[in-house]
Amino acid sequence: MKIGLLCGREYSFPPAFLERVNSLGKQDGVTAEMVQLGGTRMGEEAKYRVIVDRISHEVDYYRGYLKHATLSGTYVINNPFWWTADDKFFNYAIAAKLGVAVPKTVLLPQKSYPQNVDITSESLRNLEFPLDWDGLLDFVGRPAILKPFSGGGWKHVYKVNDREELIAAYDGTGPSCMLLQEFIEFEQYVRCFAFGKTEILPVAYDPRERRYVVDHAYLTPEMGERVIQDAQTLNLALGYEMNTVEFAIRDGIPFAIDFLNPAPDFERERITEFYFGHVVEQMAKLVIDRALRGAPTDSWPRWEEMLGVGKSAGFTGAPAAKAMKAGSA
Repeated sequence: MKIGLLCGREYSFPPAFLERVNSLGKQDGVTAEMVQLGGTRMGEEAKYRVIVDRISHEVDYYRGYLKHATLSGTYVINNPFWWTADDKFFNYAIAAKLGVAVPKTVLLPQKSYPQNVDITSESLRNLEFPLDWDGLLDFVGRPAILKPFSGGGWKHVYKVNDREELIAAYDGTGPSCMLLQEFIEFEQYVRCFAFGKTEILPVAYDPRERRYVVDHAYLTPEMGERVIQDAQTLNLALGYEMNTVEFAIRDGIPFAIDFLNPAPDFERERITEFYFGHVVEQMAKLVIDRALRGAPTDSWPRWEEMLGVGKSAGFTGAPAAKAMKAGSA
């Protein structure tokens, strides 16, 4: 029973993860290796029981292969169909519907379009022009954050203080679809590692320095429980089993800032040696469990059910908050 790892420019996580899976999975006949592909034949049998995907968002061939693999029964973490369709604006809307605090957010039309796409002024007849920049800023507040509605790694994120700064930043965004968002002046910031939707590891994080801080007393027990439950709610709704969920805490309220990180940074030098060990261990246990007991449909999102529009309309929220003992913030 094989576990496959699909990844890009990573150094510390892949060997540590593969070694740990092979060690823990030996008694159950579970082995792990790097996925090897050389062209995918339609209808071919799945080579892997589970694949951990950390790169297909950047390589179209990998994404096509993973979708095909699910037809043969491969359990893919994270679900390639949902991740292809997902975006941050929809996520914020879902979060708000589920009672998770989020910043006020506006979706903006693109500034421009790729030259190889046949878009003219007639193609955009449904757009208002010019945009009511002052009205949009009045809605989200000043200062505000301008950032892509899809993507990560703190790329193309701008803090703007007024209309002039907003337009100047927006004019440089090109074909990227952007969000204008309320700026949360936070007292604390937490990045939660999420494994299997409900195993949540809150970690103190400094977004200005972009570094993790080992501080087990960073949150009060009450705030820790709130953050864990909100992170569980988001992952259950969106179906993500490998994710990071970020909260900016202001006036005792954890605002979910970013929770579309389905290929989170797992490099030892950035997440610290302490948390690296926990990440490797939890990911290894997760994939072995899915290899032995998982069905591909288990990885589908459940937001329709959680909003009461699916078959299981009785769902009322996330399971009782459950923190991982070691390393809980």
